[in-house]
Amino acid sequence: MARITFLGAAGTVSGSRHLLEHDGRRVLVDCGLFQGEKGLRERNWARFPVPASSIDAVVLTHGHIDHSGWLPRLTREGFKGHILTSPATSDLLGLLLYDSAKCQDEDAKYANRKGFSKHSPALPLYDERDVERTLRQVRAVRREEWFAPVAGMRCKFHDAGHMLGSSFIQMELSGSSPEPLRLLFSGDVGRFDAPLYNDPIPPTPCDYLVCESTYGDRNHPTSRPLDELEAATKQAFARGGLMLVASFAIGRCQQLVYLLRTLMAAGRIPEAPIWVDSPMAVEATEVFRRHVEEHDFTEARMEGVADALASPFVKMAKTAEESKAINEYDGPGIVIASSGMMNGGRILHHLARRLPDPRTTVLVAGFQAIGTRGRTLIDGAKFLRIHGRDIPVRAVIKKVDALSGHADGPELCRWLSGMPKPKQTFLVHGEPPAARAMAEQLHQAFGWESTVPAIGDGFDLSS
Repeated sequence: MARITFLGAAGTVSGSRHLLEHDGRRVLVDCGLFQGEKGLRERNWARFPVPASSIDAVVLTHGHIDHSGWLPRLTREGFKGHILTSPATSDLLGLLLYDSAKCQDEDAKYANRKGFSKHSPALPLYDERDVERTLRQVRAVRREEWFAPVAGMRCKFHDAGHMLGSSFIQMELSGSSPEPLRLLFSGDVGRFDAPLYNDPIPPTPCDYLVCESTYGDRNHPTSRPLDELEAATKQAFARGGLMLVASFAIGRCQQLVYLLRTLMAAGRIPEAPIWVDSPMAVEATEVFRRHVEEHDFTEARMEGVADALASPFVKMAKTAEESKAINEYDGPGIVIASSGMMNGGRILHHLARRLPDPRTTVLVAGFQAIGTRGRTLIDGAKFLRIHGRDIPVRAVIKKVDALSGHADGPELCRWLSGMPKPKQTFLVHGEPPAARAMAEQLHQAFGWESTVPAIGDGFDLSS
């Protein structure tokens, strides 16, 4: 008998943590941070529901912080096992986790200065020493090869097309029955024809499916990313100010650089400075270049552009001084800075300076969770609170859906279309309306009945 318990990303998007128990062993699929509203963020401080030392292994779908960002805390609480993931994710994980530790430390220091923490002194959730210990436990496993996290379980990674290194997990549990119990964890599924990434490969048959539903309640508009980005950039340049793009430093940033340089090199938008204002994004771009086999350069080839990802025309702002120097620029240009949901990082300094200027465009190019500054801007806020000040919003806020990293409802149905009906489907990683809508689409398309678990719900899995 096996059992799965949903410890995160259930009824919400972030905090992906799925605990699988089989033959006295415990394996955790993903170990992410909760993000968004205060009530969710406070869950990061709760002790793990089972002793961390009792977990034998973690199998990691990809590096985004809502899937990986609690790993150092798990290690701090006593987890000693291996963290198994794809080679590209292994290469990216240090960048993501050290950056997360830095943010934790800065948040604690800010809380101590302002005196608003319940604890004295406020402490970070984890620090760089925890990250260092965590990275020593990481083991890279190539895609399409079986591996055994524990006895009686074997897994295989397949390309999910969501970001560099992202995978869905095929899992088989052996037991008393002649046939293994088959599970599939989607992780985050990417879009078909997405720039820079390969399409997600078809899923394997399974008895139990754990599937994301982030955009299960919407259909991405039919568009070509180059065309949509061209139109938004031309409008931004016509206003004469900077276009600020809050971007995840790993994945979305490289997509944007690739597409913008393709457009400029092809003469479709004017040449203008592009700043990548993120030390992590600069380092991540080098990792992307090392894993070129995972890239799809269709757009650049169609425009006759040789190598848009590593363009010398892009300015890399690694130091704080280089970042501050952007403040002196007055005219059309593009700043790509983290964090992607505008809850921290260098983008806040640019927003504080440029939001009151009606010439500014803020391009929102990714999912924005409820409670984040990005979501507040999309919802039409007239003021945005940054570093204790209410900043007036006179800039134009523009949303580009073509760059979403998540498949929408119809795309998830397309991805699942060749799969035989599972015994049970669990819909996770979505806010309740999205998960319910995804359940309805799966019912209409395939006749499947789906379960939308809540955090803490557990289910026995029978062969």
